Amino acid sequence: MKKQFENNRQLILYFIKGSKTYFILAILFAAAASLFDLINPRIISFTVDSVIGSKKASLPAFFNGFIQGVGGITYLKSHIYLIGVFVVIVAIIGALFRYLFRLFNSKGAEKFVKVMRDGLFEHIVHLPFAWFTHNPTGDIIQRCTSDVETIKRFLSEQLTQMLRIIIMIVLSLYFMSTISIKMMLAAAIFIPIIVTYSLFFHKRIGATFEKADEEEGVLSSIAQENLTGVRVVRAFGRERYERQRFEKQNTIYTKAFMKLDILITWFWSIGDGISGLQLLTIAALGAYFGVKGDITAGDYIAFVSYNTMLVWPIRSLGRVISDMSRASVSIDRIRYIMNSEEEEDDKDALNVDMHGDIVFDHVSFRYNDDGPLVLDDISFAIEKGTTLGILGGTGSGKSTLMYLLDHLYEVSSGHIYINGVDIKHINRDYLRKNIGLVLQEPYLFSKSIEENIAIGIHSATMDDVEEASKIASLNEAINHFKNGYKTSVGERGVTLSGGQKQRTAIAQMVIRKTPIMIFDDSLSAVDSETDMKIRRALEENIHDATVILISHRITTLMQADQIIVLNKGRIAEVGNHQQLRSQKGIYRKICDIQNIGEDNS
Repeated sequence: MKKQFENNRQLILYFIKGSKTYFILAILFAAAASLFDLINPRIISFTVDSVIGSKKASLPAFFNGFIQGVGGITYLKSHIYLIGVFVVIVAIIGALFRYLFRLFNSKGAEKFVKVMRDGLFEHIVHLPFAWFTHNPTGDIIQRCTSDVETIKRFLSEQLTQMLRIIIMIVLSLYFMSTISIKMMLAAAIFIPIIVTYSLFFHKRIGATFEKADEEEGVLSSIAQENLTGVRVVRAFGRERYERQRFEKQNTIYTKAFMKLDILITWFWSIGDGISGLQLLTIAALGAYFGVKGDITAGDYIAFVSYNTMLVWPIRSLGRVISDMSRASVSIDRIRYIMNSEEEEDDKDALNVDMHGDIVFDHVSFRYNDDGPLVLDDISFAIEKGTTLGILGGTGSGKSTLMYLLDHLYEVSSGHIYINGVDIKHINRDYLRKNIGLVLQEPYLFSKSIEENIAIGIHSATMDDVEEASKIASLNEAINHFKNGYKTSVGERGVTLSGGQKQRTAIAQMVIRKTPIMIFDDSLSAVDSETDMKIRRALEENIHDATVILISHRITTLMQADQIIVLNKGRIAEVGNHQQLRSQKGIYRKICDIQNIGEDNS
């Protein structure tokens, strides 16, 4: 079973393992840059008080040694430009460390976000089919893009600077304390005030951001639906309705973010006010203590410089606390995906011979635990190499039967056997590779026709593609295209007609030559003549495969070895065409409606 993340910290540590070294180096260089930033005010203070003035210098042993090495304070008085050179050197070294900090921080952030995206995608493609029915595509995309970027931005712009901020605060307060304990305490008293109001806004910003993020997910879903279903929107003249629907949701989303912006505006305005008050307080106290003679002019300049440096990290610390609420929401949304259980096979899952009988043994199914039964006590058998036809009204459970056979859903009760083995004990990947399924609504990728046909088998040759397209009666249509098999089908096959898309999907399955082939109403968009040509080609080229035909068209099913009729999730009738045609049941009524006479049998 895949690792479950109990909290956000575990999730971040899981994804950060590939970029940990980058972030450690970034923090070390950030600390070094902070240290060098704090050296220059002491140099300026020393210059004003001891080089220009006459105050006895009290410097660390390292600096005293350096000063004596260049000739002492007397030499510096006549060569003051050396101090300027030293200031420039310190600034250049600090700038170099800041560059290295940003370099490794950026590399770490990009590595982190790549690992997160790869991990998310890998996990999502292994989630159960049922999971996607409960989670809109737009919301999933929102989590994998916007939320990932929010986490990346927090980690790279705020969290990695946390230690730098703390180091900057500690060092600034230390250097300030060497100048004036009283003024240092006056500056430090504003730190808990900023942290307190940041914590006050933290929860409120988080809740508001979560609401805005969810509304953005809904908006993304609407946009995604309309862009992929643009032909349906146009065909039914729904442009105005969909525009109003989008604008309504966009208004809701905008209001949610405006509420967030108001909170953030209050947060920053209060912060600006407190920071301004701190600067004013230090300026006033510095002037007061300067007049009293408690501090020198050089110390005052240095203290004001340190206090100015202190304002930024204190404000940044408040921002980290505030932005943490936004990042926490995004991490929770990513953690929801990562904690969703993947499909898992039994430890001793089998790869059985799929050329065998298929048996549905008292199978019942409901989509939700408290939902109605979609299939109710279904039992039937399909002999290997034969053809089964399935007929039933909309919502009778025809497609659901095939989804269960492909193990896309778990049966609520009962068993499905292939060659005597319950499909629960068959390796899912192996099972699905050996079951060809043409969906009721075929999905084609934005690739060429050739690539779409060969998408299920990497070793397919052009001859294989052409053979499959002939069986699917697609080759004639392809020959009329300017670029032939290289013709791009567009997103979701938008440039092809409904019948061409269905035939491409049939060729896509036929090329795989699977032991079990399922046609889920996949001939509904082709005319009767093409329907017949495809069925004949299948009979001639597929000899040992077990075929399941789902259709509303009697002519598609009438040659099947066995036909079952579903009605409201239960089997209403079983038999071949002649047997069912002779009974006065659902099948007979549909035959009469479709004008299928005895001569057709």
